[in-house]
Amino acid sequence: MLASERRAAAGLAAIFSTRMLGLFMVLPVLALYAHDLPGATPLLVGLAIGAYGLTQALFQIPLGLLSDRIGRKPVIYGGLVLFLIGSLVAALADSIQWLIIGRALQGSGAIAAAIIALTADLTREEVRTKGMAAIGISVALSFAAALVVGPPLTGLIGISGLFWLTALLALAGMLLLAQVVPDPEQSKVHRDAQPVLDQLAGVVRDPTLIRLDLAIFMLHLTMVSLFVVLPLSLREAGLPVTEHWMLYLPAVPAAILAMVPFIVLAERRGRVRSVLIGSVAVLALSMLGFYLFNQTLWLVGVLLAVVFTIFNLLEAVLPSLVSKAAPAGTKGTAMGVFSSAQFIGAFLGGLLGGLVHAQFGFASVYLVGLLTALLWLRLVWTLPIPENLSRHVIALGTSGATLDVSSLERRLLEVPGVKEAVIVLDEGVAYLKVDSRQTDWARLQTFSAASA
Repeated sequence: MLASERRAAAGLAAIFSTRMLGLFMVLPVLALYAHDLPGATPLLVGLAIGAYGLTQALFQIPLGLLSDRIGRKPVIYGGLVLFLIGSLVAALADSIQWLIIGRALQGSGAIAAAIIALTADLTREEVRTKGMAAIGISVALSFAAALVVGPPLTGLIGISGLFWLTALLALAGMLLLAQVVPDPEQSKVHRDAQPVLDQLAGVVRDPTLIRLDLAIFMLHLTMVSLFVVLPLSLREAGLPVTEHWMLYLPAVPAAILAMVPFIVLAERRGRVRSVLIGSVAVLALSMLGFYLFNQTLWLVGVLLAVVFTIFNLLEAVLPSLVSKAAPAGTKGTAMGVFSSAQFIGAFLGGLLGGLVHAQFGFASVYLVGLLTALLWLRLVWTLPIPENLSRHVIALGTSGATLDVSSLERRLLEVPGVKEAVIVLDEGVAYLKVDSRQTDWARLQTFSAASA
């Protein structure tokens, strides 16, 4: 990567991760403190925990599309301002209703699609994957860090202080955007990096993509419902909130290490179905374990390590499957819908967790995760596993508008290893799905050279 590309990727990854850190720092403690607010009920506490997911899902794709019209940075600034306002509202909340409003405002600053599109604007095709990987890694690390630092920080500065800190992180994101991230020379649509409106109907009708969207929906529903009551279980078991990090700290790195061999098994050994089925089955057993043994701290720590392993594993495997399943030139749209399904799952996890807590007691919420995992197991058992194809983009040059599209697509499909080809004249590129083991790369390169 060029120096400017490294700077852009690092700056955008930092903005993304600081925002996610602010969202997730409260996750392991919010259930405890929200119950003390006037008007709090288990249902409203669950809604406060998951409210960010609803607004995130509603605004993510529209704000990504808006960034095509008014520019990436204005949308990102606007999203960070909304995140800042939501954090201030939550910090000053004197009732559960105001906390819900603050959390919903935090989620409405949905800038993920705009950040990914700006990353695509600021990186060349051949190194773009590295820029996207930097963002993905930063999000995973911020989630892990949030679980560890949230409880002790709350002990020092309180839950309102945690939201004030989140507001400062929003300001830091604005500063990074202004001082570190370069302005793009031009912004254009990148179909493999951002949603495209006219592709939405086809993506949401694709049966394989629907199942993958349901998978990420169920994963986040289970995880957020878990955090609706897990802090309460830890307190009931005699662990002070300021010491909850003592369970998270060993569980998080253990999970990161434990997931690696399973990723290798899925991606390199072709055992994706086995890994998925095994992961969901173990997740179901873990939720049953939480229900039965939530007062046994050492066992809760073990179960946390197992659940975090599955979460991190599926957070890596499921997007990879979406990338493989999406038709050529539609990856950005498919990932946008996938991400929206993830946040809807987070919202419903909070809502269902709060509802079950109110009706049946906090321990019963673990059964929400168990039942969700059992339904998911039926889904994953019949999931069509996409062919292991990689994506490639060929720049056709300035003469792209004069090309015979159907003829060029036909010729591209004649190249060994090319399985799908889509020409987009207004972008001047061809989106391909290829079998890397069979592809004649030298022959493919001639298309780019001949069109330049």
